[in-house]
Amino acid sequence: MAYVPGVALLAALAVGCSAGADSDANGTDSKAGTPTVTPAPPGKYLTLPAPCRAVPRSTLKDLLPGAAELPGDQQDKVFRGSAAVTYDTDRKVGCSWKADGPNATRSLSIDLERVVSYDPAVSDDDRADTVYAKKEKAAGLSASAPPGPPDEKDKKGEASEGSGKAKDPADGDADATDSADPSPSGSDDASSGEDTGGTPGSSSSPEEALPSRILDDLGDAAFLQDLPKKAGSTAQHHTVSVVFRTSNVVVTVRYAEQPALVTQVPDGRELQEKAQALARKLAETLSE
Repeated sequence: MAYVPGVALLAALAVGCSAGADSDANGTDSKAGTPTVTPAPPGKYLTLPAPCRAVPRSTLKDLLPGAAELPGDQQDKVFRGSAAVTYDTDRKVGCSWKADGPNATRSLSIDLERVVSYDPAVSDDDRADTVYAKKEKAAGLSASAPPGPPDEKDKKGEASEGSGKAKDPADGDADATDSADPSPSGSDDASSGEDTGGTPGSSSSPEEALPSRILDDLGDAAFLQDLPKKAGSTAQHHTVSVVFRTSNVVVTVRYAEQPALVTQVPDGRELQEKAQALARKLAETLSE
């Protein structure tokens, strides 16, 4: 009978240890009310393709017609492209091409950015959508503009797919200006769908381009920015940018033409169509 209290004490200790072990095994905090944070899912893409090999040679021949007239070794140099300087090829890459022809100079560049969120509560896709939204805002476009009379939208500087209104990227977010052409946007030329892509008095020309707009058939979100303008007092210079997001990657395609003569006007529709076609090919390549 003298040993009964000792046995009871050992039994109580054993029960306490067992309860603590069960709590640890279940991975729960013993303190009531402690919130459990579930990490946001990672993005689909963990790497980026080699940018200078992302555009097929056959596509480059179509986009850079002046290269076809060059000798073989010079053609190869043009088609190899020039890789953008970057310090982390898993996060951001780019490449550019340029070819001078007898009638015009065509240039092309692509930039790919893989967005990673370091906030466990924010997914890579959501963070990439924020990056894309800044570029869209800088282009003077808004995919989520509330419905309302056209004059109210114009006052806000917004544009839906059918409105064709675009403001100067300098008025947007400074972090997103890389979605537009590096030089001044010439928003006076791009703000009206009637004169886009032509010289004054040539609004009915077949080269007239569609205005800047949201695209609803490319990636998870996309827009096109059309920037026709004059390069000083010389010939017309026309740049088309297509920006799209697919999961956690944001892609920018820039395609431009500089005519050799002042009297020549770039075919804005052709530039837009080819820039969009390339953007779709890149989206398909990323999805493979």
